[in-house]
Amino acid sequence: MNSQLRLAISAALLGSLALGALVGCGEDSQSGTGSKTVTLVTHDSFAASKAVLKEFTKETGYKVRVQAGGDAGAAVNQAILSKGHAQGDVFFGVDNTLLSRALDNDLFTPYTAKGLDKVPAALQLDRAEHRVTPVDFGDICVNYDRKYFADKKLAPPRTLEDLTKPAYKNLLVTENAATSSPGLGFLLATAAKYGDDGWKGYWKKLRANGVEVVDGWEQAYYDRFSGSAGGGKGDRPLVVSYASSPPAEVADAKTKPAKAPTGVATGTCFRQVEFAGLLNGAGNTKGGKALLDFLLSKRFQEDVPLNMYVNPAREDAKLPELFTRYGTRIADSATLAPQKIAKNREPWVKTWSSLVL
Repeated sequence: MNSQLRLAISAALLGSLALGALVGCGEDSQSGTGSKTVTLVTHDSFAASKAVLKEFTKETGYKVRVQAGGDAGAAVNQAILSKGHAQGDVFFGVDNTLLSRALDNDLFTPYTAKGLDKVPAALQLDRAEHRVTPVDFGDICVNYDRKYFADKKLAPPRTLEDLTKPAYKNLLVTENAATSSPGLGFLLATAAKYGDDGWKGYWKKLRANGVEVVDGWEQAYYDRFSGSAGGGKGDRPLVVSYASSPPAEVADAKTKPAKAPTGVATGTCFRQVEFAGLLNGAGNTKGGKALLDFLLSKRFQEDVPLNMYVNPAREDAKLPELFTRYGTRIADSATLAPQKIAKNREPWVKTWSSLVL
């Protein structure tokens, strides 16, 4: 799901998944006709097991060169600026909040990847043309500190409307929608729930109920949230994070608890879907298609959760025990059409800033 969380988790909880280990899969830095290297352009938080990428090389003969380009937004912007002179063969990391911008700029060559029939139609947001392939999905949700609510004998909130109630006054911290992907996702969740006009009234009520806004996810989760194992010194028991945060909290625990120390308010979530696509102007088109097939293969898909803390797009991919035991599957996460997000993102963020900040 989002690059900020994956980068922070990789650094704080899963340091062994450093990106540098991935780049070592190939020494040839050039893609081209007949090249045995295929270049994957992505964001800084892409992660996969070295063994899995070696399997791709063994099966196809192609080595993967990973070329990271900042966070997801920066990577998409760079791809647009490089249009016509593609930096690589496949781009991974454009999500549904940025998808229309990428498609409108004609970044991708249509290709129907093998295994797409195993991906739910709801994730195939470019189903008519197959310019992009769904690879993973996740949910931005409010997380809560279980201990705080147990000690206070207070039921944790479950819905967006709950967050405006007096019982939860001064308990929530969220990220700035103008500077943070989870902050933007939370804004989009409210727009999906309350409509083009209603979301503004909702945020007025949330502001009156003492919501705190900080710049980014790390500050919100590690500095202000009371339930983080990596921080836990804040005084806010509610934070905008991810449905995958509870499994990440217990990933390194030597003795696994009965429950994760954090829970998920399931009625507050917004669905993010990440895609990969064959770049227009790719030097190694054949290798790029092979890589897209591999990204959707069951082997790679089952490697996704513990490396990037998101859910695999394939519905037949088996989830690890850490996810099935501690994770929360969100059945009715809010969504918005990519075209609607593209049309409204900037004016919504500007209006949100004037209302909340």
